[in-house]
Amino acid sequence: MGSKKVLLGMSGGVDSSVSAFLLKEQGYEVIGATLELFAGSSCCNINTYLDAKNVCNSIGIPHFTFDYKEEFKKYVIDDFIKCYSICKTPNPCIECNKYMKFGYMYEKAKELGCTYIATGHYAQTRYSEKYGRWVLTKSKAGKKDQSYVLWNIPKELIEFIIFPLANFESKEKIRKIAKQENLKVADKPDSEDICFIPDGNYKKFLENNSNLKPKEGNIVNLDGKVLGKHTGLYNYTIGQRKGLGISNPVPLFVLGFNETKNEVIVGEEEKLYKKEITVEDINLLLFDKIDDWIEVTVKTRYSSKEAKGKIIQEGNKIKVIFNEPQRAITPGQSAVFYVEDIVLGGGKII
Repeated sequence: MGSKKVLLGMSGGVDSSVSAFLLKEQGYEVIGATLELFAGSSCCNINTYLDAKNVCNSIGIPHFTFDYKEEFKKYVIDDFIKCYSICKTPNPCIECNKYMKFGYMYEKAKELGCTYIATGHYAQTRYSEKYGRWVLTKSKAGKKDQSYVLWNIPKELIEFIIFPLANFESKEKIRKIAKQENLKVADKPDSEDICFIPDGNYKKFLENNSNLKPKEGNIVNLDGKVLGKHTGLYNYTIGQRKGLGISNPVPLFVLGFNETKNEVIVGEEEKLYKKEITVEDINLLLFDKIDDWIEVTVKTRYSSKEAKGKIIQEGNKIKVIFNEPQRAITPGQSAVFYVEDIVLGGGKII
């Protein structure tokens, strides 16, 4: 495969640190790279850079930091704000992967003479004889698998991406390697939140960083009957039950929004189920186009189970029909399609 030079994205966490060690063990010439994306975020602060640099020093590889704060704001933060302003629920990790880690970082890798880029994601790439191309697949990590957040990467990059943690089934084994190799980050806790909202309070972030402000409106049922007041559409998500402040003989859930009337629409749980959805902004990794119905499994959010269904392409959108109705499908989230363990592609739910 030519040069074995690889640029590894390092967040200062245990996953990317062990990835650096494993790549070096496998004979790659490794360069560690930390992207500066958002000042004060959980993955972009002075401790992050120092942790990544210390790991690189201890295993004897170079480390660089690259400033992409402007690009991150444009492609990730502005998109996050825009989605909430039009009543959609974004997944910023997906945008970050597409534009930052597998966009700008790949350009930087080529500048540095690297053939490959690598990250500490739990996912896998391999050449598929059946499909005659490189494919992105699930890792062995089960529930921790991250192939869902990678559907939007450019397909021509797949053969140049290495995921060193593809075959690890548990985090414990990764921490064990970090301890054995005396990497200082061995016990560093995982960051679970959105990196640029370390306190997890996305409402406060939106109010501080955009013109979204609390704007009272009506909570209505499907017949338009007013049941209560809301504090701003961005404060609510599809399927939400708690915090509505309305009393009703049966529990009511957020079903959707009427943006023009500034209304939150609520109803009984059975109304949350949908058998068909359409997705836009599609990215196909396995095929160039879908001409006929294909049986797939579909994940409609990172934490949800896969559901069986079939898909067909209609122009630049994909229509999805589930075998069984699915609960609380949320516009703005990604629907990702799998054929066995291979990521066929995905799109944004309309």
